[in-house]
Amino acid sequence: MIRVILGEDQQMLRSALATLLSLEDDIEVIGQAENGSVALSLIEELQPDIAVLDIEMPLMTGLDVADAVKKKGLDCRIIMLTTFARSGYLQRAMASSVGGYLLKDSPSDELSDAIRQVYAGKRVMSPELTLAAWEDPCPLSPREKEVLLHAENGLSMQDISAKLFLSYGTVRNYMSDAISKVGAGTRIEAIRTAREKGWLD
Repeated sequence: MIRVILGEDQQMLRSALATLLSLEDDIEVIGQAENGSVALSLIEELQPDIAVLDIEMPLMTGLDVADAVKKKGLDCRIIMLTTFARSGYLQRAMASSVGGYLLKDSPSDELSDAIRQVYAGKRVMSPELTLAAWEDPCPLSPREKEVLLHAENGLSMQDISAKLFLSYGTVRNYMSDAISKVGAGTRIEAIRTAREKGWLD
């Protein structure tokens, strides 16, 4: 039996997934978590073969859990479920050695098949997500992302320059370049666009 835990904050969806997977002869759902923190605790406690995680959960995202599993050296493979084809999410998932990356609205038999393939050591990805990664690469440099993130958290340009030990003019240039690269007109619009595309994660 392939021992699986589910991490999903929407109870109805979590229960539906558990019911569908329990119909499979070779898959057993041994735990369910409503947030990322509980999911990580269940992985440590129950030592499942596979953890199927929603990418956006309270307390810890699915990506945060995947990072923690990798850092702790836990023997659990991760399958990530997402609603949106965001290239930033995909890049981070790949960096965390996630075994599967699927859209939430994929047919249930695709999930069960993905669980078997990831259990066998393979990587599985929805074609739509692969396409998004090629079509929508992040145009922002690490420093431009940093400036946008600080601005998103409410810091002024002066605050950001002090925090990053950069001159005001340098920070202004990073912000201007970031706004231009994402095709926005203002810093608020740039932050929103970058966040929606997963470039700030």
